[in-house]
Formats: sequence, structure tokens, C-alpha cells
Amino acid sequence: MAGVRQQRQETRDGNRVVIREGDRTIVHDDNRTIIRHNESSRFAIGARNISTVNRGGSSITTVERAGGVRIISFTDANGRLTRRVRRDRNGRETVLVDNLFAGALVGLFLNLQPPVVRMPRERYIVEADRGDRAAFYDVFTGPPVELVDRRYTLDQVRYNEPLREYMRRVDLDVNFDSGSWQLTPEQIDRLADVADGLNRAIARNPREVYLIEGHTDAVGGADDNLSLSDRRAEAVAVALTEQFGVPSENLVTQGYGEEFLKEPTDGPSRVNRRVAIRRITPLIDRVAQQ
Repeated sequence: MAGVRQQRQETRDGNRVVIREGDRTIVHDDNRTIIRHNESSRFAIGARNISTVNRGGSSITTVERAGGVRIISFTDANGRLTRRVRRDRNGRETVLVDNLFAGALVGLFLNLQPPVVRMPRERYIVEADRGDRAAFYDVFTGPPVELVDRRYTLDQVRYNEPLREYMRRVDLDVNFDSGSWQLTPEQIDRLADVADGLNRAIARNPREVYLIEGHTDAVGGADDNLSLSDRRAEAVAVALTEQFGVPSENLVTQGYGEEFLKEPTDGPSRVNRRVAIRRITPLIDRVAQQ
């Protein structure tokens, strides 16, 4: 993280603090802290050509792959993803993310209560070291644990834990070394059955979107941990694509730092240096709710 810290540039506007480190931005605003990053570089895996066009502060990034497939991402002037589509060589489009329905002034943070989970905990949170391909596929195609009565933006899903809790998750059998976001070959191998579940689910419904969540333990500074967790989520997403062919555009990543400890301790904890995956399609796609 020492090299990451050297990249940081901080600006202040009243109570709002923005810290930029390469392609990541940490925002402290109104007692809330989030991290954002540009995921387009992850889509470059196996790409033939990448181009970005800027229009009035917003941008359109197109990633072209073999066979004429294009992944097109639209980003607004604030760096927020507004729309992402996959377009095949015949021009047919699959919409993966579309936040335009909500308008420009949509609230990011919501006052929500978490759902009432009535299923056994081992089915709600599947531990990868105890699960199998059938269990992973079940999570990656399963409905919300309670009825979702409206559509949300991707950022609302990213930044509201009670909303994410409507969907089950898989806690991966990958626990990082302290201060690291590197995966060992053995850890990558453990992703094989999870990747199989993701690929089968996406083959069933090409519109599926999965959130990969990165976490840390409580050791170290909060900004460092937020950045570290975001990089851990990205590292898993890259491995799933590079090693197992999971389409990168069907994955989104987000770091949460030390905010959601699995093991309640302020000390070093390998359990807390983790990554989880959950299906979020029914939260952002009205079709998936029907």
C-alpha cells in the first residue's frame, strides 16, 4: 500500500474530501465514505481494441473483442456508470446495466430495513469451502429472500447494505495475506467451481450481473483498507475472467474496507480479509423481478 499512498492527491470542498489514487477515488462526504473506480480496464482482457469518446464531460468506452462483440459503457461527468450494453456482431444488444431510468437527481443512500431471512443461514450465506457446484448455481440464480417491489440503480446497490442483503451470497475460500490483494495459484484454483456456477447462470440469462465484494480486517488506516478491499474484489474478478472465462461485463466490483467484519475483532483476522459474490440482477433489472 505504500506505493498507493504515494499516488494520492487530496482536495477539499467544505466537509467533502476527495482522494484520488490512480483510477480510484475515495470520497468522504457527510460522515459517509465510499470508493469508486473505473472498471473499463478490466474489460480489456482479451480485447482487440479499446476506444473512449468524450462528449460534454461524459464518456463512452467501447471494448471490441474477437468475433465482433463490443462492450459499451456510458459514464457521466461525475464518473458514474449510467449504462452498459453488450452488442454482438449483428448489432443485437444485451443491456446489463441501465441507471438512466432513475434520472440525474436520484438519491444514493437509502433508508431501508434489511429483509427477514427465513432460510437456514448455511443456505443464505454459502461458504465456498463447504459448498459445491449445485449450491453455487443455486445462489447465482436464486430470487431475493423477500419481494423486491422496485428497481434500484447499481450505485444504490453498491452503497446500501440492507438492499444487498435481499440477495444470498457465496463467501469465497480466498483469504488474503495482510496488506495484499494478490491471489496465489492455489487460491485461483479454488475459484473453479464458483466460476462454473457463474458461467452456467450467465449462459442461462446473459443479462445477469454479479457483485464481487472485497473486505479487510480492522488493522491499518480506514482509507488504506477501503482501497485494499476494492483491489481484492478486482483481483478476484480478473481471475474469474482470465482463468475461467467468466464474462467481465457481467461482474461489478466494490470494496467495503473494514466496515463489515465477519469476525468481530480489532486485531489481525484472516477470516475478515475476504471476498464474497452475490447476484444483484433482481435489484437492478425489472425483467428479473417478474
